[in-house]
This record gives sequence, structure tokens and C-alpha cells, in this order.
Amino acid sequence: MEILKYTEDHKAFRKRAREFIAKEITPHVEDWEEAHITPKWAWKKMGEAGFLCTAVSEKYGGLGGDFLYSVIVAEEMIRTNHTGLATMLHSDVVVPYIDSFGTEDQKKKYLPGCVSGEIITALAMTEPDAGSDLAGMTATAEQDGDKIVLNGAKTFISNGINSHLVIVAARAPSVSNPYESVSLFLVEDGTPGFKRGRHLDKMGFHSQDTAELFFTNCRIPAENRLGEMGSGFKMLMSKLQQERLMTAIGAQAACELILEWTRDFCVKTTDASGKPLSKYQANMFALVEMACEIKLGRTFLDKLIAEHAAGEFVVVETSMAKYWTTDLAKRLTVRCIDLFGEYGIMEACPLPRAFRDLRVMSIFAGTNEIMKGIAAKFMGL
Repeated sequence: MEILKYTEDHKAFRKRAREFIAKEITPHVEDWEEAHITPKWAWKKMGEAGFLCTAVSEKYGGLGGDFLYSVIVAEEMIRTNHTGLATMLHSDVVVPYIDSFGTEDQKKKYLPGCVSGEIITALAMTEPDAGSDLAGMTATAEQDGDKIVLNGAKTFISNGINSHLVIVAARAPSVSNPYESVSLFLVEDGTPGFKRGRHLDKMGFHSQDTAELFFTNCRIPAENRLGEMGSGFKMLMSKLQQERLMTAIGAQAACELILEWTRDFCVKTTDASGKPLSKYQANMFALVEMACEIKLGRTFLDKLIAEHAAGEFVVVETSMAKYWTTDLAKRLTVRCIDLFGEYGIMEACPLPRAFRDLRVMSIFAGTNEIMKGIAAKFMGL
């Protein structure tokens, strides 16, 4: 029995997404990996085809779809084996802040462009000295008449180079309680005082434009604040469930794809005697063991997807899933490289890139140690 109830419309959407991505995205991935950035035209193509911000209402140009449409796009994008076109971050992590907390004027101004791909978004939380500790951020926001003045630095910001619109978390220095001082602000590309720093060179995520951002007396209109002053921490916490769930979805889909590659390789590749690698007991058992772990992860994850889509509070379980799937992705990739043998370390094989890209997933959206800490707290430990 299937846990997730995909309708015929969902299935048709997945088919269309897979065909579009195979034709318009995948052929360019190698060039983007080499360039270490994804061109903005690719975002526009995704938007024009209806694969960005599928949850946004038709009123603002979106599909108005349920959460399963987001799941479908995320899973199909994983099949490209690259991370540069970070549609999941844009559509399901950043834009929901505007959709949920923005004023009507803010929604009208920004959401149509987010849907079309004309506006690429980023979320600036992490700082050089404050990673997962949001309460430790030092970037400041001070009111000056009808303006907000931002000062501070952010780092490891995905879409940091390409972004047209950045949601910036900053604190009011006059408020001592760190949980009541943080607010979120919309900062547009080209705003005086907003500058981009280094395009960071990373172990993986080569086509993802991860960057430093700097704000020096950056003056934005007061109406560019999202929600009430001091409500930023609560808004960030309210969206972490979906962010971590999306990370788990990406890791789970990657595991399934990697096993698919490895199974096909072992079935089709023979040794000197002509015997397929999959017929050797050690290889056979390894594939079965990995398939079992993947099925366990899929069952757990699909249950959480259904609960999240129904509006249920599953923060603890989502933290567990984020930890489980991203750790599984690391272990599984290493084991599959062993099964591929010497070919597994060649760049012509898809596994080295997957190994590099998946490694960071246990770190972002809250480290896996933080995920365990969240679960431990609710277990009364």
C-alpha cells in the first residue's frame, strides 16, 4: 500500500518534469560544474515550464499545488546529479517566507518573479562566527526614520552570486534577548551598501554559487521587513521543519539513484570469466542490504511527507529523518564506490561527484548532531 497518494495529475506532472529536465537541464550540467555557476537563463526556463514555486497561489502566477508537487520537482532534480540549479532551496525554503509572512504588497512585488525565474532568491542566516547558532548572530538592523540600516557579514550563502533577492536575518542591538531581537529583511540586488564577497570554492556543490555577503550601512525601506520587528527567530523556527524535510527528501532520492546506478553496473559488468559482478555473493548481499536500508528510509520519509502536508507538527521526526537519510547517503556512496572498483574513482563515473555533493548534507540545515540533540530533548534525555 502506498503511503503517498499521487493523483493522475501528479503523475503527469512528474512525467513532464522528467522529460523537461532530461532535455533542458541535464545536457548542460557538465558545463555548469566546470564554470562553478549555473546561468540565470536556466532558472527562467524552469520557471517558464512551471517547475518553480509550485505551492505559490495562482493569484501570483504559481501552480497553487500541494506539497507533493514540491516533492516531485526535488526528486526529479536529484536525477541530474548536480546541485547548482538549487530549485528546492528557492522554491521550498526561501520563497515560503515571503508567501507565509509577506504583506500583500510584498507578495505582489516579488512572488510572480520568483515563480517565473526572473527573481532568484537566497537566505542569509549563517555568519562567519555563528553557524547553526542563530541566537549568536551579530549582523544588526537599526531603524532610522523610514529606513532600516543593515550592518554585518554572512557566509556560505547558497545562490549568493546569482540571487536577485536575499532574505537577511539581523538583530536589533537595543534588544538584549537574542530570541526577541532577530528580524528578517528583504534586500534587493544593487542596494547601496550590499556587496557580494568571494564566490567560495568548495569540495562539492561545484555548480552551486555559494558566497559571502556583506552589508555596510545598507539602507532599505522599512516596509522591506518581513513580519513584525523581533519575530524573525520564530519565523525561522517555523520553517525549519520543511527545510529539514526537503533535505531528507533530497538525500533519500539520491540514495535511490545511487543504488540504481550501482545495481545496473553490477548486473551489466562481468569479470574475466564472463560472470556478472552481481552474481558474487558479497556483491549481491551488499546490494540487498543497501536496498533494505533505503526502503526503511523511504517508508519513514513518506509518512513524514504525508504528515507535513497535512499540517502536522513533526519537528522531532523530521530531525531524525534528516539525520538518518543524510548519514545513509554518505555511507551508501562510499560502499557503492567500492563495488564499482577502480571505475568508481574516475570522474567519468557519477559517484565521485555524488560523494562530494552529498557530504555536506549532514552539515547544512542544522548539523546532524543538532538533529540528535533536538530528538534527545523531546525524549526527555
